[in-house]
Amino acid sequence: LKLMNMTVCRSNKSPWVCLTCSSVHCGRYVNGHAKKHYEDAQIPMTNHKKTEKQDKVQHTVCMDCSSYSTYCYRCDDFVVNDTKLGLVQKVREHLQNLENSAFTSDRHRKRKLLENSSLNSKLLKVNGSTTALCATGLRNLGNTCFMNAILQSLSNIQQFCCYFKELPAVELRNGKTAGRRTYHTRSQGDNNVSLVEEFRKTLCALWQGSQTAFSPESLFYVVWKIMPNFRGYQQQDAHEFMRYLLDHLHLELQGGFNGVSRSVILQENSSLSASNKCCINGASTVVTAIFGGILQNEVNCLICGTESRKFDPFLDLSLDIPSQFRNKRTKNQENGPMCTLRDCLRSFTDLEELDETELYMCHKCKKKQKSTKKFWIQKLPKVLCLHLKRFHWTAYLRNKVDTYVEFPLRGLDMKCYLLEPENSGPESCLYDLAAVVVHHGSGVGSGHYTAYAAHEGRWFHFNDSTVTLTDEETVVKAKAYILFYVERQAKSGSDKL
Repeated sequence: LKLMNMTVCRSNKSPWVCLTCSSVHCGRYVNGHAKKHYEDAQIPMTNHKKTEKQDKVQHTVCMDCSSYSTYCYRCDDFVVNDTKLGLVQKVREHLQNLENSAFTSDRHRKRKLLENSSLNSKLLKVNGSTTALCATGLRNLGNTCFMNAILQSLSNIQQFCCYFKELPAVELRNGKTAGRRTYHTRSQGDNNVSLVEEFRKTLCALWQGSQTAFSPESLFYVVWKIMPNFRGYQQQDAHEFMRYLLDHLHLELQGGFNGVSRSVILQENSSLSASNKCCINGASTVVTAIFGGILQNEVNCLICGTESRKFDPFLDLSLDIPSQFRNKRTKNQENGPMCTLRDCLRSFTDLEELDETELYMCHKCKKKQKSTKKFWIQKLPKVLCLHLKRFHWTAYLRNKVDTYVEFPLRGLDMKCYLLEPENSGPESCLYDLAAVVVHHGSGVGSGHYTAYAAHEGRWFHFNDSTVTLTDEETVVKAKAYILFYVERQAKSGSDKL
């Protein structure tokens, strides 16, 4: 097989090779020339009679030159089967050989760059010594930036990440396929898939110093299997994906995989004691032990004064951006006061009167009445996840609130939002920022997601395959969509929010 360059647009992004003619074109989420190549081949020949042989040659199957996955445009699905002569596997091996040859020829050039004192983004001075950039990017599989941003954020929440990395590996294949790479298809059955296992593998692949981006295709395959909402390659909401991911990790950890429960590891982990667990839908897992908190929902009838209290577990808090700030788009804009994270938290916990569409069923009055509602935090989690509600439905579409919200890097003080603040220690309510997910663009179904995260005292920007060192000044200017705050363990002289 002799590969050709992408002759249509000369793009080097998302290359796909046609297994009929060996031409290389860009994927559907670049300029779509690979799909157009297939569609053009379906146009019937007008000057010649169509033969049976010509009918079979329709350029329907192509292969991703990066992940080596095979896709059929006629079936609109990934395929796993091979020809009797194993020709598809031979193409994979040839592509791998080409990649290895390119790597070998490029290795000397990279070595010289590493020795150069101006290596910039790949080297950093730490305490007088030069340290290589150890972060690994995640390949975009076709509008999967929403997943990549969440995975990179979670990988930098140390206690959560370490738990999964220390789990024993689960052998999902045996017999003839043991030890071999599996190329999945959506038509395969739901058996022998483990979200926990693929999540563990992905986390293990990050922060190993690899200069080559990791392809999370096996994890994405499992996501397709157990989360139907995320099938396909359209843009998705990162917050919605995070909630589905945490919920399904929690459920699988409760039941174990192949009959083997993994809750025993949680029980043996002394750092996640019973007092820190928050049970959601059954037994506690590492998900609820780290992200789980408890809200008290207090409703008062305005007619008879009856008070109703309800305790609700949560994994994250969704905060409205107050309406008076919604026209403020940038940090430097001077029309009015700056919106802060405190404003959003206050809006969430302040007393509010429910409108006519949310009348409270008063058990004393025996009918729906006007009422007030207030939230208190009864228990704070180890990792406080705050979701800023930037997308709102109008009559016909979902608009984005592009307001800049100022947030602290250190010392977020949650004591004033607690139900019983007097029972909390001086340091137990302080949180430091670990990661931020940012949505770039105007709508939830479009745009792009990236993430900032702190690792060993340094801040990184994760943009799919690209990882760069950044600074705190850049991070605080970001228009945050999801904020991950970690409970402070050691006493610090940092200022409070």
